[in-house]
Amino acid sequence: MISSRDLVSYGAAMGLIIATGTGAVAQENRMQLFKVTTIKDEIVIGLSADELKVLGGSDGGAVAHALAQRGDMTAWQYNVHRGPNGDLQQAPTAKIGLIAHASLRVEPYSTTYQILPHD
Repeated sequence: MISSRDLVSYGAAMGLIIATGTGAVAQENRMQLFKVTTIKDEIVIGLSADELKVLGGSDGGAVAHALAQRGDMTAWQYNVHRGPNGDLQQAPTAKIGLIAHASLRVEPYSTTYQILPHD
């Protein structure tokens, strides 16, 4: 016969296994946001872990360096929108081009909203 103590232990173990698996998927799909200050305005862009790896780093410096080296780059612009359930979320809105001489600063951008991955 299984005791209630064993059921609690099994339940806790299953919860840990499920949470660990979900966390791995969330890390894989995680987007990192950056605020790019240009001559004209400020925009928020999102880059995936794979895109950041290609750029050679995971911080604003790596993005700025890649932009300066290449002269231009393409990224997804992110803005706040309401999701299907009404919650606010940071979502990709347009694929844009950045030009090095028009971009003055790139810095990490944090938000309390859910960040959706781009295509």
